[in-house]
Amino acid sequence: MYVDPNFKSKKALKEAVAQGDEVYLFSPGPFPAPKDGEASVEGPHYPKPHSWYARVRVEDGKVVEVLS
Repeated sequence: MYVDPNFKSKKALKEAVAQGDEVYLFSPGPFPAPKDGEASVEGPHYPKPHSWYARVRVEDGKVVEVLS
């Protein structure tokens, strides 16, 4: 799973969510991203090598909290 926009660091993701920026969860593969609940995400997006991983809480497809 990934988040949109494409953050270069977990710190940037945390800051955006804390500010209330719109951050959405998406899955590039055949399996849909959950609309509600928790999910594991990674970044930055392929083809760049993944350098961070996070667990997030999602409501209506929007990331509302970075758990770890």
